[in-house]
Amino acid sequence: MRRIPPPILPIIPPDTERSSNMEQDEQVGPLEGFKFKKNKDGTINKQTVICTHCNREFQFHRTCSSLKYHLNAKHAFVGASSATPGLRQTTLSERRPVSKSNSDKLTNTIAKWVAKDCRPICIVEDKGFADVLKVASLDTSYKPPCRGTIMKSIHALYETEKGKKEAALAQAEYVALTGDHWTSVSNTNYLGVTAHLITKAWELQSFALTIMKTEERHFAEACAEQFQTVACKWEIERKVTTIGTDSARNMIAAARILPYEHMPCIAHVIQRSITVSLADSGFVPALAKCRKIVGHFKHSPANLTELNAEQVKLGQQQEPLIQDVPTRWNSTLEMVKRIIPNQAAIKATLDQQQHNLVMLTPAEWDKLQRLETLLEPCRYVTQILGGEAYVSCSVVLPALCHLHRVMETSDEDPAYMIRFKTKFKDDLGSRQEHTNNAWLKIATALDPRFKDLKSVPKADREEVWTKLGGLLRESPGRPSHTTEDGPPKKKRNLLLQLGSDSESDEEVQPDRALHRYRAEPTIEMTDCPLQWWSSHAGAHDKLAPLARKYLATPASSVPCERLFSLAGHIVQKKRSALLSENVDKLVCLSNWLKDE
Repeated sequence: MRRIPPPILPIIPPDTERSSNMEQDEQVGPLEGFKFKKNKDGTINKQTVICTHCNREFQFHRTCSSLKYHLNAKHAFVGASSATPGLRQTTLSERRPVSKSNSDKLTNTIAKWVAKDCRPICIVEDKGFADVLKVASLDTSYKPPCRGTIMKSIHALYETEKGKKEAALAQAEYVALTGDHWTSVSNTNYLGVTAHLITKAWELQSFALTIMKTEERHFAEACAEQFQTVACKWEIERKVTTIGTDSARNMIAAARILPYEHMPCIAHVIQRSITVSLADSGFVPALAKCRKIVGHFKHSPANLTELNAEQVKLGQQQEPLIQDVPTRWNSTLEMVKRIIPNQAAIKATLDQQQHNLVMLTPAEWDKLQRLETLLEPCRYVTQILGGEAYVSCSVVLPALCHLHRVMETSDEDPAYMIRFKTKFKDDLGSRQEHTNNAWLKIATALDPRFKDLKSVPKADREEVWTKLGGLLRESPGRPSHTTEDGPPKKKRNLLLQLGSDSESDEEVQPDRALHRYRAEPTIEMTDCPLQWWSSHAGAHDKLAPLARKYLATPASSVPCERLFSLAGHIVQKKRSALLSENVDKLVCLSNWLKDE
């Protein structure tokens, strides 16, 4: 028989064969990414596997479900670019790109932030701002919107908020305005106007209407025309009751032209009386020395450092001195209140320095303390009358009456205090005569806190109630009989001859309404008059419209001053080239969004 030779097998080196067998033994079946754990003696432990990506150990029981879950949850990005491009698991340090909806929300939020907090539009071009948004959005590829996009969002936001204000004005029965002029750093003139109204829910609302650019000289006719333009633009020319301005002659003349009541700013009146009284009293030399001492420390950082060191030695708080400014209300009082407690520190510091200052005498220090007691009530009244979040018009007469009582002279007052008090009372009384006292008296009577009219002279109190009764008879809510819709003329004369009591009822009805209102007990000073009217409007339905009309008027033009403070933050030197329409929208938006 023929012998068949055995097949020729490839010769495998021992090392190669052993390594190949080890790799097959180490791999966990068909699942890549795991290998069996080796024991210390070199053998393979087929009950424990190790992840080749994170070296984490797992128990292996011949099933790969938990191992696949680990790979999909923690290491899905491995090989994803080649296997399934575009699908990969995000890590903790990166996220998917911001979606279109979230990007739009970010853009609108940035626009709202820029308008609300008076930030420059170019802030979106700052590299640091872009880095902040990348970290906040967890998207390293996110780019902030450009300036044009932000301005479009601001314009859209302005139209949205303007619609809300137009709706509030459309529902209001009466609207009071305040206005004043302002000049920007670019020497551009603007007219600021604010609106004040009481809603049907008895809530006082105050907001800006416009800060419009003006090019004409501020003559009375031009000012009146500008106010009318604003009223027509907002469609409230038939709802405006009063216009509050300062006591400038052009504003007073413009108020005479307009068909609205004029309300001079009472805060300006008080501050002007203070200035006149200080100039005609014995406080001038002491105040002049104070100003030089304050300037000595404010204009030299070295002197201020030495003053702070003395304050620490005396156990006082480190605080700088305050310089008074003629155009800043209550700044003289703030200067006096800051310099009096630092008397010892100032004296100790000046004794160590070479200077030409003249220190205040003990008598002059006493004058400053007395001046503080005189100016503190004026500051308190000014702040109360300058508020716009609460009723202030009805507080004018009680506040002025309080100042007159505070300024009463006594036998213990020195001569300089008597001169100050006398001058203040005379000047304030003369200025008060030129205010709208008729409106203020009605507003005081309609405030349940002051309806006893103790701030009005006794001889004038019944006259106030009589005039209020006349306003009730002239109320637009009362039915008016005309020749077109009423009975024939002969029949009407016949009713008069028969002595019909219909008109007598109409005559008595306002008196009964006033009698019921006057019989109501007064409320505490801390109570809100609008809350009282909210709960009693049904019982006094005929007086409620008049309360909305008179109590909505602000006592001062301070709301416009606050509007100009916002405008000063927006129209800066770096932004002096802003278009006037953009200034208007940015200032109004900042005012409208301040409570959000």
